[in-house]
Amino acid sequence: MAEKNHNSTVEDTYDDYSTQRFPKDKRDPMWKVLMVQIGGFVALSQFMLGAELGYGMTFHDAVLSTILGSVILQFISFGLGLAGQREGLPTSLLSKWAGFGTVGSAIVGLTFAISLIGWFGIQNSVFAQGVVQIMNTITHSNINYQLVATITGLLVTFSVIFGFKGLSWTTNISIPAFIIVMGFATYNMLKGNSLSHLVTMAAPGAAMGMGAGITMVTGNFIVGAIIMPDITRRTKNGRDVFWVCVIGTIVGELGVNVIGVLMAHAIGSKEIMPIIYQLTGALGIALIVLSSVKVNDMNLYSASLNVVNFFRQVFKVSLNRSVMTVITGILGTILSVIGLIDKFQGFLTVLGVVFPPIAAIMFVDYWLLKTDRKNLDESRAKGELPQTSAKLPVMTVIAWIIGILVGQFVTWGVQSLNVLISSGLVYYLGSLLVRKVDQRIVKNKGIEE
Repeated sequence: MAEKNHNSTVEDTYDDYSTQRFPKDKRDPMWKVLMVQIGGFVALSQFMLGAELGYGMTFHDAVLSTILGSVILQFISFGLGLAGQREGLPTSLLSKWAGFGTVGSAIVGLTFAISLIGWFGIQNSVFAQGVVQIMNTITHSNINYQLVATITGLLVTFSVIFGFKGLSWTTNISIPAFIIVMGFATYNMLKGNSLSHLVTMAAPGAAMGMGAGITMVTGNFIVGAIIMPDITRRTKNGRDVFWVCVIGTIVGELGVNVIGVLMAHAIGSKEIMPIIYQLTGALGIALIVLSSVKVNDMNLYSASLNVVNFFRQVFKVSLNRSVMTVITGILGTILSVIGLIDKFQGFLTVLGVVFPPIAAIMFVDYWLLKTDRKNLDESRAKGELPQTSAKLPVMTVIAWIIGILVGQFVTWGVQSLNVLISSGLVYYLGSLLVRKVDQRIVKNKGIEE
């Protein structure tokens, strides 16, 4: 028995306590967690969002969309992050006792997996475009993008399966390389353009409405808001959670977006690779390609784990992770080959409709309804996980579906805000009604007995 416990502890430590509460004596200082949060924003997808906004909006409107979209999610982000800090649980575990139950949390994981496959396709598209750009510059030929995208997608897929050590060093250079490239690009941009002109000029592309811009911002940030417990479970107190959320958003979300907007105005394009190439040349493209490899490693790794967990929880079937990695990698590669990157705006809009209900339901259940709070409090005092959980609450399914339908068919206002409010309200009122009905049934049953 002692040997079993020892092995379990080693496994949990190696797996970063992903299946248990994060120990309080191992929590990190605020600045360490903040660096992780900022690192998540300093990514290609964030600059792509900024470029999309800048291409279709004035600087003022793009910044306002970013601020409003961030503020909308800041409340949710802090609420879920504080729950993660209190419980020491990542989102996947927390959701089991915050509205979704065992099966529901597995479905949430599957939804994350699908979005990660989409991100894999987009990142692989950028990777392939960078390779094509470099090869065309060197050989002065016209390399086939689809062929390169297929090769790069499969290479990353098999690197995840075999744990290809040769790619691990890209982790150490990804963020520094990205910062260097963007710093150099910003310098060249400002050297060749007047800042006042970039700020006051009209949008270079087709006009984008404020509601669409805010929905894109929330679509890009919503997954980060939902998985905030993954990061904040390592913090020591609620004050640390607050500063991680606020500073991370100001520096990452707003800071990176502003640079992306200005670059789109300066170059007159929303395509990130042409922008980077014009401002930094082939070396900048090469560094971006290297920095994107590890991101896609993690996208694919997380996607395959979520799919495997879904089948284990819902169907009691154990799938081989390596096989699932191949399947998810091929799906992501196909998406990049058929041009998912050209649908980036639509992709973010879909995320801005599908994911807000998850955040709203978890927030409402944990902080307002407190359905499993007693269970969580008692188990937390013992340093354990709750022994029981619901399978899949009916109101969770209803609220999620209604939220998505509202986002799809209600055209006025801001889609993502409509989704958050409607799904949260439906879940709250519906759950109270279910409780009242259950209490009446129990009461009537007692009277009859």
